[in-house]
Amino acid sequence: MDFGVMMFPTDYAVAPDELATMVEERGFESLFFPEHTHIPASRETPYPAGDPLPQEYWHTHDPFVALTAAAGATERLKLATGICLIVERDPITTAKAVASLDVLCGGRFLFGVGAGWNVEEMANHGTDAHRRFSLMRERVEAMKAIWTQDEASYHGDRVNFERIWSWPKPAQKPHPPVIVGGNGARVLSRVVAYGDEWMPNAIEQPQDLRKRIDSLGELAEQAGRTRPPVSLYAAPAKPELVEGYREAGVSRYIFFLPSAGRQETEKRLDQRAALVEQAGAG
Repeated sequence: MDFGVMMFPTDYAVAPDELATMVEERGFESLFFPEHTHIPASRETPYPAGDPLPQEYWHTHDPFVALTAAAGATERLKLATGICLIVERDPITTAKAVASLDVLCGGRFLFGVGAGWNVEEMANHGTDAHRRFSLMRERVEAMKAIWTQDEASYHGDRVNFERIWSWPKPAQKPHPPVIVGGNGARVLSRVVAYGDEWMPNAIEQPQDLRKRIDSLGELAEQAGRTRPPVSLYAAPAKPELVEGYREAGVSRYIFFLPSAGRQETEKRLDQRAALVEQAGAG
């Protein structure tokens, strides 16, 4: 099992490049940055974790800019969006950003994607929340075409373009892993349809997650592919649970860190590193 870290890279927290250096120095495999372009001041959609909504949601840096800073400060650390709200982004420009970052970081990028939860935020981007999952699929499929075809075309209900040129192509072939986030009832079908990995949020006990991972394996087998790897997002910092999730089939364990300054972040990273050592990283 690999161990990673996720944090909202805000304007009041430790800088992304400093954070990445500290994460790499402590032997973590990956660093995940979430995304919100903005938060509507008149928000009506309930925050899934319960109100009030934490301020990091509207203070976070653009993830691709923050990850580029992190890339320049590290050599081995995998750099990830966790998650990129692709339903709020143009697929052509996002494909360019992903490919550029993957080339510049030497093929260390992981592309976590999701459809989000904030209805008002999506609406400001012209996205119908009721159709966001079909939109996400088309945009991911369109980006794959751009990454893998010299003269790319894509024709869907929501995304449509004919014969475009776009370079660079990603360093990873055929493209960086597409990690589909979410815990919803249909997420496993989405993972099998167009994802390379699944990244559920840590709201389930190991035994509950084991059932869903088994179901993922069954769906993958029916589709003629092997079961995709599973990363546990915002995983609990409890050593007694790590082994249970490992046995359930989790291959990457991603700890949450609150947005904070350097001193507090170093303290929490040391605690997580000690937990990893205690749990065993095998």
